[in-house]
Amino acid sequence: MSPLPNELNLALVRAEFPALASGYTFLDNAGGSQVLARVADRVRDYLLTSSVQLGASYAESVAAGERVIAARRSVAQLVNAAHEDEVVMGSATTSLMFLFTQALLPGIRPGDEIIVTNTDHEANIGAWTRLEKAGAVIRFWNVDLDSLALDLDELQKLLGPRTRWVAMTHASNILGTVNPVAKVAELVHAAGARLLVDAVAYAPHRLVDVQASGADAYVFSFYKVFGPHFAVLWGRRDMLLALPSLNHYFIGPDVLPYKLQPGNVNYELSYGCIGIADYLCAMGTAHGATGSPRQLMQAAFELFERHEDRLAERLLAYLRGRAGVRIIGLPVQTPGARVPTISFTVKGRPSESIVRHLDRFDIGIRFGDFYAKRLIEALGLQGQGGVVRVSIAHYNTAEEIDRLVRHLDEAIGAAP
Repeated sequence: MSPLPNELNLALVRAEFPALASGYTFLDNAGGSQVLARVADRVRDYLLTSSVQLGASYAESVAAGERVIAARRSVAQLVNAAHEDEVVMGSATTSLMFLFTQALLPGIRPGDEIIVTNTDHEANIGAWTRLEKAGAVIRFWNVDLDSLALDLDELQKLLGPRTRWVAMTHASNILGTVNPVAKVAELVHAAGARLLVDAVAYAPHRLVDVQASGADAYVFSFYKVFGPHFAVLWGRRDMLLALPSLNHYFIGPDVLPYKLQPGNVNYELSYGCIGIADYLCAMGTAHGATGSPRQLMQAAFELFERHEDRLAERLLAYLRGRAGVRIIGLPVQTPGARVPTISFTVKGRPSESIVRHLDRFDIGIRFGDFYAKRLIEALGLQGQGGVVRVSIAHYNTAEEIDRLVRHLDEAIGAAP
């Protein structure tokens, strides 16, 4: 494959996202990215040409069914699943986590231990705590308050013969830290347990590879990855087959993934998701990459990452230089160490006041706990209204970051 260019063709990228033409500065991308025209076009096309029930013998039903299967195949390729029926799709990460843990519930025995972190979005904590009603014991792997990292030695102390599952985030939606999930998987598997990874904050910035992750289950939402309000849960096929069916009584435990999709998938949103992989391949090709679809997608994400790193460091450098500003997470954009989700607080300033000032200038950022409430409480930031969060995507520009910094400087003012 030829060397990739140093710069991302932003004009080409931004033309794929119609909302960017409005001139609004979208920097709340970790809350929800902008949607590709390719995705919206597919959703519209499905609704207007394929809106029939699946499973019938007539031609239109067969054709619609083939589109939905093509969507599942595309998502399987996007995440590098070994088998396409390992891909379970649903409305959101939170709902898929609930369904998954409900499928695990009959196999939980009193005293079984589940380890969760206090850095995660509540979607990857609350679903597990529901298993306490079956006698599960929830143990917390807590972030180190000095390093703001999850210490592997601490995990090793928590793992034991009763550990059944460990659940963690691939990248924190507040700290931005990329966690070493493959190393965690080795420790977890050595203890005879399984690992579930929430990649909601990771998948918009790196090409997902569920096999390389070492995880047994992996989940994220497409609406953070330039797609519709929809989500995917991948699981190892042997593990999924061993779970009971959550569907109608006549849908047996060998019917993957339907047994874990009660009510079935949303057909049009599934079909729309093909546009995500199409876009990534197109961006790889447009920047000179060649090879398989996975290689093209990897090339695209490498370009995205370099561009995002430059933008993130531009903002972090400003924040490091401001008196009274505390960056919540790694203060430097070291390649591979963090995603461009940047949180901070300002001494003596409620986080809301900073964000409200930016609202006046058509710059979308956010304040709060971002459903990682346990982390905000551990850091003692609830009284300040949580953090200010700026979350960058690859379609953002240096000019947008400079504009953000200019108005942040006004909002921060002379901090005490």
